[in-house]
Amino acid sequence: MTVLIVGRVLQGLGGGGLDVLSEVIIADITTLQERAVYIGLLSLPMAAGCIAGPILGAVFSEYVTWRWIGWINLPVIGVALFLAIFFMRLTPIDQPLRAKLGRIDWIGMLVFMAGCILFALPLIWAGNMYPWSSWRTIVPLVIGVLILVGFAFYESYPTDAMFPYRIFRSRTAQMTLLGSFIHGFVLYTLLQYLPLFFQAVYLQKPLESSISILPFCCVVFVFTGIAAFAVDFFRKYRWKIWTGWVFLAVGCGIFSLWDQSSSPAMTASFQVIAGIGIGTIFSVPPIPMQASAAPEDQGLAMGIMVAFRLFGALIGLAVGATTFSSVFANRIHDIALPASLASLKKPSEAVGFIPHLRTVDISPALRDLIREAYKDAMQTIWYELAAFGAFGFLSSLFVEELTMETEELGRQYFEHESD
Repeated sequence: MTVLIVGRVLQGLGGGGLDVLSEVIIADITTLQERAVYIGLLSLPMAAGCIAGPILGAVFSEYVTWRWIGWINLPVIGVALFLAIFFMRLTPIDQPLRAKLGRIDWIGMLVFMAGCILFALPLIWAGNMYPWSSWRTIVPLVIGVLILVGFAFYESYPTDAMFPYRIFRSRTAQMTLLGSFIHGFVLYTLLQYLPLFFQAVYLQKPLESSISILPFCCVVFVFTGIAAFAVDFFRKYRWKIWTGWVFLAVGCGIFSLWDQSSSPAMTASFQVIAGIGIGTIFSVPPIPMQASAAPEDQGLAMGIMVAFRLFGALIGLAVGATTFSSVFANRIHDIALPASLASLKKPSEAVGFIPHLRTVDISPALRDLIREAYKDAMQTIWYELAAFGAFGFLSSLFVEELTMETEELGRQYFEHESD
């Protein structure tokens, strides 16, 4: 377990950094006038990963070994590293390495990381490992909030702050960052619980559940590109953001209509609606975020936006886990379980038991009651995501329609562009 945790930390450091840097580089090497196309092109492989990831993970865990989930990344990373070293030639910033490292807001990063961890962990174990009233939940939660508030005040002091105040002065930037947080909250929670829903409620195997969520993943992939290219064609973005939030909120809301008898056509069509919204919000909001910043700050603005999306993912997964555990515990408490299923009375065992629900030796009637408990728990999550989507729509009403016609490049444009 220790090795697994350390590996996940290293993966997070690398993956999180690359997630941010790829979008920062796009902002630096292109003009705002042409950026919508490049954001769309960048978003396509990211969305494709959302499609391939669940399927490959299910195939490996079901037919070989879960360790392949880590091994398969090595050749892909090798190819990406080769391409980056030999083909990505950015204009260097003429400054000694020591000076560059000295400009990094190390204190801000450490404080922000500590605040995020202390804020998210009690949300995960509240109602699961410990009750909400326990000091083990309240104390770290309060400390986490205080640290994040202190971090917000501290960021006004460093010359090169992690989150400089000037990025947040625009109303458009504020609302876009709020929307990015909500988008991460909804997206990663869906990716976590959609396959679990199909496994628990429809008794599907991991590979079958991955195939069942393909309508969602494929539509996200398609509309990530369509929405970005539509912005480039029409030179407007507000109405696309509004449309995306409406589809996202409605799609998540109607997931609550699913039950044990829902047809494949019904589950697929509802996923299409949510996928349109998720895909649109993937690629369009980066445009107003960057348009609201000075040309030299657009890469930084993009990085902050990705950080808000990932922070939303962290909080979304934590809140989703708490919601699932709390509702499932309430529902399962009313069901008379045999001794072989006594572990289900512990909310922490609910997700781990899902693969065994298909094969455990119990009566069909009891199995249906347990499936209903899983359905109710995830139905509550769909309600939460729909509410957050509606809030995202309301926040998007305050986003301004800024010009996209500026032609300034960032600080590290491609070397040949300086000739």
